[in-house]
Amino acid sequence: MGVEEQAFNFTATGIGSVPFLEVDRTCRDILRRLPRMPYWPQFIRKSPLEDMSIQYTEGLPSLSVDQGRRSVFISPETPREEALVSFYESYLAEEVERFAISETGACGLYRLLELLEKEEAVADSFIKGQSVGPLTFAAGVLGPDGKPVLHDPELLEAMTKGLAIKALWQVKRLSQCGRRPVLFFDEPYLSGFGSAFTPVSREQVIDCLSEVIAFLKKRSSALVGIHCCGNTDWAMIAEAKPDIINFDAFGYLDAFLLYPEALGRFLEQGGAIAWGVVPTSEFTGSESVDDLLERLKGGLDRVRQWGFSPEKIAACSLITPSCGMGTMAPEAAARVLDLLSELSERCQKGL
Repeated sequence: MGVEEQAFNFTATGIGSVPFLEVDRTCRDILRRLPRMPYWPQFIRKSPLEDMSIQYTEGLPSLSVDQGRRSVFISPETPREEALVSFYESYLAEEVERFAISETGACGLYRLLELLEKEEAVADSFIKGQSVGPLTFAAGVLGPDGKPVLHDPELLEAMTKGLAIKALWQVKRLSQCGRRPVLFFDEPYLSGFGSAFTPVSREQVIDCLSEVIAFLKKRSSALVGIHCCGNTDWAMIAEAKPDIINFDAFGYLDAFLLYPEALGRFLEQGGAIAWGVVPTSEFTGSESVDDLLERLKGGLDRVRQWGFSPEKIAACSLITPSCGMGTMAPEAAARVLDLLSELSERCQKGL
């Protein structure tokens, strides 16, 4: 893993989607509130092209997009074999630029980087990006038979490799600002893993996640995280060997901490935990920094009981919202960012 030399010390960052429409203002607010690890925002209300799946379709084989329905499907007009051959030629040659995300699909990425070009480099700083995870993506793309390509081994393999090389393009682009890139693969599909609604095997999940993580880490200095906003098999996530595990610590703290052996090993091997303790879907407006701090302390105390010192826990801890903010009211999302920044500052002063 690649976080051993880092001391995150409760650095704050975001997840991805925002409800705002003002691109420049939002990016400036993120830089002001989250100076050590800003993230580029996904403006899902501004354009369907910023949808978490549509945003990553460019360069992947056989895909068509219905912007009105915000859906992705396998094009019946494109010859499958021809599309796959063309894709693999570019993938194997590592023609990274073919897999770029255009500015029309990620205006926040481009604007944030423009703003960072004008700033002096910050020592020991990061920049965070995100990508839809391969399982979530493949579960949402329908084949000609109406079934998700998650159940088509040939297409699942191609989509997994395609998302891996698109992530490589992203971290190369992010690294140009002089900060160390951090990239989270977002896997909401894995919420409730093991139920009838997620009919994939543990081995499939680990294989897909391990592939994108290993591909990225072999070719870049990026730190790679897995974000899941619901409950899942956290030992399974740890087994895929990400650098960072990000979970909803507001709604699923107790469930997450049911894996002391797997998560303890993960931390011992240099992994980090991003505590999603500032609520989004459960946000009421009555939350205070003191309340959230007490909730976080409850989780940190449990980890300390696994045998980790407070210093070690601080070094391997980040603070995030519980999930993206795209469905929130703008004023509520602004408050979440305030709470996030204030909570991080309080934690850094000592718990």
